[in-house]
Amino acid sequence: MKPRLLDLFCGAGGAGMGYHQAGFEVVGVDLAPQKHYPFEFHKVDAFEYLAEHWQEFDAIHASPPCQKFTALKAMWNAREHPDLIESTRQRLKVTGLPYVIENVPGAPLTDYIILCGSMFGLGCKRAELRRHRWFEVNPQMLLTPCCQHGWTTQTIGVYGHSGGWSNRVRSAVIGVYGGHGRDRRRRMNGQNFPTSARAEAMGIDWMTGTELSQAIPPAYTRFIGEQLMKALQPQSQ
Repeated sequence: MKPRLLDLFCGAGGAGMGYHQAGFEVVGVDLAPQKHYPFEFHKVDAFEYLAEHWQEFDAIHASPPCQKFTALKAMWNAREHPDLIESTRQRLKVTGLPYVIENVPGAPLTDYIILCGSMFGLGCKRAELRRHRWFEVNPQMLLTPCCQHGWTTQTIGVYGHSGGWSNRVRSAVIGVYGGHGRDRRRRMNGQNFPTSARAEAMGIDWMTGTELSQAIPPAYTRFIGEQLMKALQPQSQ
């Protein structure tokens, strides 16, 4: 029987897919409907589901909303967003299960590791994916790959539904974030990337452009999931 992983704040399933590839049976939970989530899904409050069902799982992943910690928080029209990381951490610790909390750079994670698309050779059409995400992993992971920025002549960004922007000064990057798909401040030496290119760069073929902008590449959680599998093995023997 496969170990079961609870995917909280699951979105459209980028993280869940990586854990599935690592060998977990994945169950997703999100308060918003996720019609493209590729595994068992429950539309319910994440904390409520955790309190009632945590005993049914062997490990937990949580991706609390990250808007409070992104660069967008400094915009003049920025809205207030909740910080759910500490409350998520406390609830996960109570379970005693191995857990992962994922968020953007700048989030208040502890003893985190940093993963990037360039570590896994992600990208498209000679454009590398630089998409840094932080992961608080319990039990801790000591060894992680190093960023390999510059392995191609371009970089691709995955911003949102209308296409990434590649800036060809030095190397060009494909990014996956935001709501509009390109940084309008960059007017010179640029290239838009369609949703298909951004999906290829992320290793995701089931999401819309908007869903991609909120996702992480499955390669990240496959890497972490394989380490969690090793940590669970003594318990299953």
